[in-house]
Amino acid sequence: MVHALVRRPTGRSHERWHEHVAPASEWPAIVSSLQPDAAVSALGTTMRQAGSQAAFRGVDFDMVVAFARAAAAAGARRMVTVSSVGADPASANFYLRIKGEMETALEGLGFERLDILQPGLLRGPRGGDRRPGERIAIALSPLVNLFLRGRLGRFAAIDAAVVASAVVGALRRTEPGVFRHENRSIRKLAGAP
Repeated sequence: MVHALVRRPTGRSHERWHEHVAPASEWPAIVSSLQPDAAVSALGTTMRQAGSQAAFRGVDFDMVVAFARAAAAAGARRMVTVSSVGADPASANFYLRIKGEMETALEGLGFERLDILQPGLLRGPRGGDRRPGERIAIALSPLVNLFLRGRLGRFAAIDAAVVASAVVGALRRTEPGVFRHENRSIRKLAGAP
């Protein structure tokens, strides 16, 4: 059974899917009552949606870490999170710095296995409007991806469905440790070419 903690109903319906619609401040108590074996966070926002750096940090760091901390305290042994290519707590880029700080915080929570997915630009449907620059980048991504080879391949755009499949793939792995996955490793976890 998948228990999804969401701020708004997703409209998804499946016999093995149960949504807990609640403010993020209530998530730790819900997680505690569920006592999960594994936790997954794909939580994130954009600066445009957040409206300020403080609000962005409140989602991409505070909410993710509070959820992970509650999961670890409730007995979760494994965690999978979606971060970003280039995440680095020492980055001059605010977005990448917050993602890097979030990764570092999760590493300190003591999960037996932590998988950190660091995809490039995510393609595919999603709720809310995309910024014009993002729409252009997605439209051009098939062409741009042709030039992103070797070490640059980690910056290639990737389908969100592939990342979702990689989350499932990561949950099937049992080796302990902290594992960072960029595009090539994400595709491998997903079983995608």
